[in-house]
Amino acid sequence: MMLRLSKDVLAQIHAHGEDAYPEEGAGFLLGSDGNERAVKTILPLTNSREDAARHNRYLITPEDYLKAELEADRLGLSLIGVFHSHPDHPNRPSEFDRDWAQPFFSYIITSVDSGKAIESRSWRLIEDRSQFEEEKIQIN
Repeated sequence: MMLRLSKDVLAQIHAHGEDAYPEEGAGFLLGSDGNERAVKTILPLTNSREDAARHNRYLITPEDYLKAELEADRLGLSLIGVFHSHPDHPNRPSEFDRDWAQPFFSYIITSVDSGKAIESRSWRLIEDRSQFEEEKIQIN
């Protein structure tokens, strides 16, 4: 499993996490999913979670999904995943992340320490939903 993306897309993901700090930032990954999965662009979202939970949770609404599907269609791309930040926390998926994840998607998690994006890792939920497997990120 490998996920390809450009330095520019990674920089946009990091900037969104830094802008959202100390809350979690999130958005969609739009790209292609042929022999190689590649992120072509992102669709940043506003965190719709209630105020008290935004520091360690994000919420993507049905309207957000619809907007992302329509934008992907408009660009001739597919909705291939979600990115989100973990403020002052490791970039490993939480149980909450697993509960809400879909097996098909790539999940890029960025640790943001004291307002600065440190590192991103990508994960995919296995089909039985029991755990995530790390997906290698290749920067083009």
